[in-house]
Amino acid sequence: MKPVEIYTSPLCGFCHAAKRLLNQKGVEFSEIDVLVHPKRKAEMIDRANGGRTVPQIFIGETHVGGCDDLFALENAGKLDPLLAA
Repeated sequence: MKPVEIYTSPLCGFCHAAKRLLNQKGVEFSEIDVLVHPKRKAEMIDRANGGRTVPQIFIGETHVGGCDDLFALENAGKLDPLLAA
């Protein structure tokens, strides 16, 4: 399984929803809290091609996007293959 990284904030409901989906699927992920580590926010913006909102989700080298994008992949049946590829 590819490594999964998710940039989050503890105040973000979409972050909690994205993490809940990943947990339900048994996916281990690294969480980067941009409030606790504010210097990592610039890293997130750079990696996400300007994306400033959380969550920003990466599966391997693939930038998935945010929570809605993650759920769209799941609903289209494309999340599991991306995780396993």
